[in-house]
Amino acid sequence: MLNVDELATPCLLIDADVLDRNVAAMGSVLPGARLRPHVKAHKCTALAAAQYAAGHTTFTCATPREVVGMSRAGIGDDLLLANVTVDPVRLKAMAALGLPVTVAIDSDATLDAAVAAGLRRCLVDVNVGLPRCGVAPDAAGALADRARALGMEVRGVMGYEGHLMMVNGRAERQAAVERSMALLRQAHADVGGEIVSAGGTGTYDMHADTGVTEVQAGSYALMDTQYGTLGLPFEQALHVLGTVISVCADWAVADVGLKALGMDHGNPSIVGGEVWFCSDEHVTFSPTAPVAVGDRVRIVPAHIDPTMSMHEAAWITSSGEVIDRWPIDLRGW
Repeated sequence: MLNVDELATPCLLIDADVLDRNVAAMGSVLPGARLRPHVKAHKCTALAAAQYAAGHTTFTCATPREVVGMSRAGIGDDLLLANVTVDPVRLKAMAALGLPVTVAIDSDATLDAAVAAGLRRCLVDVNVGLPRCGVAPDAAGALADRARALGMEVRGVMGYEGHLMMVNGRAERQAAVERSMALLRQAHADVGGEIVSAGGTGTYDMHADTGVTEVQAGSYALMDTQYGTLGLPFEQALHVLGTVISVCADWAVADVGLKALGMDHGNPSIVGGEVWFCSDEHVTFSPTAPVAVGDRVRIVPAHIDPTMSMHEAAWITSSGEVIDRWPIDLRGW
């Protein structure tokens, strides 16, 4: 059995006990199919299997690669590609899986591409305020009608209020979520179907009265510094382990840089120090206690999703011992 100090750095560490607590905490609020875990946050079928074992049998995917990988791993009874695509090769790969896959559509072009590939189930993706994908709420019904005319089963609607995840103040965030979900309910009244899918880690417990039937949270399982500011009942389960490689009078340098961290949400944090800046292969920080070359440090990424996609595997630990190695096998497109 490996000790954590024997691992080559930089590398991902997942605390199995913390992960279990996070999964249990989410399941106590959103049990079973009330949660459709988003695998884009971890891109790891072994972690998805832990979520499945906790009773979550439906999953959200961001890429066709994730859909195909989850299917081949035999995880999930109901897979949703919550992203629009017109790539015929990737759409046909999903259609050939031998299980029903639901895809998001938000235009005639994305609908036609799905139909041409042989896919037969969809959700209408609705713009609820995030300037990304999604049809206008008042155009959702017409798109659903056309989808049904082409032989598609329209299962309902989805809308991601991602622009609201970090709204300061719970009351303000809840009010903004309600306004956003009013648009989704408006679209659902025209579209029909049994599914109203929305939400994320930052709003996971704000949908009891919004009409949402399932929440697409993902980051809760591992967490990062951004979500860590919200006071959520989830702990930091994921760290990037680094080694101190240089020490000066006022700062130290570890071997965890831009190529090992998702940086779009700002600098990471470091246990036992203050991060100054990151460069390609380095993080420069001021330690709160003296460190020496060769010491290990733990970095908390600012954004979990891209951080996971930069690594081939994660080491699973318990009480300082390595108990498993999980491939990050859903990376890529």
